[in-house]
Amino acid sequence: MRTRIGSFRHRPRFVAACFVCSLFATPLLTAGAAQAQEGFADWRAGVDGSFPSSPQGPVDPPQSAPRWTFSAETIVLGRTGGANQTLVGLLPGSTQFAATQNASASAADAFNSNQFWQGFSAGPKLSATYRDDSGYGAEFSYFNIFTQSATKTVGPTNPANPADSDWLVMYAPGSFWQTQDFAYQGMAWKDATNLYNAEANGWLNLSPGVTVLAGLRWLQLNDTLVGWLTPADRIAPNWKGPCLFPVPATSGCALSDVPNPPGGSAVIYPPFWTASTRNDLYGAQIGVDAKLLELGRFSIDGVIKAGVFDDNAEQTTVVSMAKQLYTAQATTNYAAFVGEAALQAKYQLAKGLALKVGYEALWLDGVALAPGQIRETYTTSPSAASPSTPVSARALGVNCGSNVLFQGATVGLEVSF
Repeated sequence: MRTRIGSFRHRPRFVAACFVCSLFATPLLTAGAAQAQEGFADWRAGVDGSFPSSPQGPVDPPQSAPRWTFSAETIVLGRTGGANQTLVGLLPGSTQFAATQNASASAADAFNSNQFWQGFSAGPKLSATYRDDSGYGAEFSYFNIFTQSATKTVGPTNPANPADSDWLVMYAPGSFWQTQDFAYQGMAWKDATNLYNAEANGWLNLSPGVTVLAGLRWLQLNDTLVGWLTPADRIAPNWKGPCLFPVPATSGCALSDVPNPPGGSAVIYPPFWTASTRNDLYGAQIGVDAKLLELGRFSIDGVIKAGVFDDNAEQTTVVSMAKQLYTAQATTNYAAFVGEAALQAKYQLAKGLALKVGYEALWLDGVALAPGQIRETYTTSPSAASPSTPVSARALGVNCGSNVLFQGATVGLEVSF
């Protein structure tokens, strides 16, 4: 396991814990000092002979602000950004099959992982907030978005005329390369993502409209990439062996030479590439919550948060070579950054009950995404030059060089008392 954080990785949690403890200790010290000052004032009044007079009549107690606030919302977010990795390349169909293995530099890009658009997905967002009269408070919140995904199929370029079709190819470090098994097939890719978040923050009111916060946060980002051929094979692609071993054929192995089997029962093979990543981010954050506008029952608040996180990242890749599966795994720790910005409009429906509608943006930098692990997976397999090479797959590490932006809307109700 590699680390980019070293001894620093536990400091954010320690500093944040000390800060939050100090937030809750300060009200006790402040309250004690206030009581001492009140007692001293009473003693001075006695010495001066100016004790306060008795109240003239009953006085209505002032109404205090709500201490507890509970919120239940629906959050809808979409993901943009991701790893930059070519997933499908094109080679002329006249290229001999054996020559496609080492032609990655000649392949024209047909589809890149950064072209995925997963759309939006929804999930619950829950929070509980406590404020006391001294201006201090605490907040606990949780949300997640359920899996969002996108699928892209490239090809076949010209199934009716294989002579004018292109090879669809995918390459990975080492000896791995994948083409369609038959001219009628396309190459399909699916990328799926989900996100979980939980945090606890201490609050301090600097003024009636400005609150600073600091606390601890955990996020989990999961990403999965799967590649397969579609439609399924109608027969086993036994033509590939003779075109590659023992000596690559100089003719008779272009895409137009590949037999086009008639329709029939499908031969189900596993996906040729499956990669998944899991990022568990632990860290401390600071932020500001400000009231931007207040008109009667209507108000708008803005929130900004930022923090440094320890990303405990892992990747698992399953590669199909000669229709057999091989697994590669790796883990690492990496320094990540998380930033959040939100706007929220609130309308008081009744005393203690409000309708909330908002905009949310969440930026994660320094995370591992599934397409980025292709360059971290090294494969070996027999070739024409080295037919005795064993088949294997191993992970070189975890690529945490990706960043993603989640943004969308929230809507829900808030109860205060």
